Amino acid sequence: MSTSGTQLILVSHHLCPYVQRAAIALAEKAVAFERVYVDLSNKSDWFQALSPLGKVPLLRVRSPGGGETVLFESAAILEFLEETQPHPLHPSDPLARARHRAWIEFGSSVLNDIGAFYSAPDEGALASKAQRLGEKFARLEAELGAGPWFAGERFTLVDAVFGPVFRYFDVFDDIADFGVFDGKPKTKQWRRELSRRPSIRAAVSPDYPLRLERFLDARNSQLSRLLAVGARASGSNG
Repeated sequence: MSTSGTQLILVSHHLCPYVQRAAIALAEKAVAFERVYVDLSNKSDWFQALSPLGKVPLLRVRSPGGGETVLFESAAILEFLEETQPHPLHPSDPLARARHRAWIEFGSSVLNDIGAFYSAPDEGALASKAQRLGEKFARLEAELGAGPWFAGERFTLVDAVFGPVFRYFDVFDDIADFGVFDGKPKTKQWRRELSRRPSIRAAVSPDYPLRLERFLDARNSQLSRLLAVGARASGSNG
């Protein structure tokens, strides 16, 4: 399809890592887009009418003639961008491309583990979930080469997926040392490189850490309690 004159609107939430994937891909492709934020705790009528699953991201694709098509699910959005926009982020080789798609799914699995980690109700559960995350990243450590990116010198969609994954740990690391990346030097280096990438840095607003802390504080989980202890200690030292 021709995308000349097409307007792209990314319907977003400030914390959603799946939204960040799409924002990173758009930035890497140097594609202009508008971003609209929604409150998922108080979903508007227009949003519920557009989103079959009640989730973000949505990509509103408006044609020059005035028609609009709404895409949902980050995987579908990323594939659409690959097929219609310049600067491909998938490998050209079909086998390598399939392998990358598999590791993108692995990244989604890691996000599920992160959700279980920050929702863990007690100390034992939190330690168990941290161990599970460590095992996941050990699998990644075995896949990584010399870097700087997942596939070497070329930034790909796998990198776009793991940039938001590692961003969680920028906040987690300020709460406590959970040892998730111990003994994983290639993963640590990949994380550092991703944190410096302009497209990844720009995928969230500057107040992202504060928003994530507020989200964690409201979870009534073991991590919430550790966050509160750290906040009290910081306040007393101030």
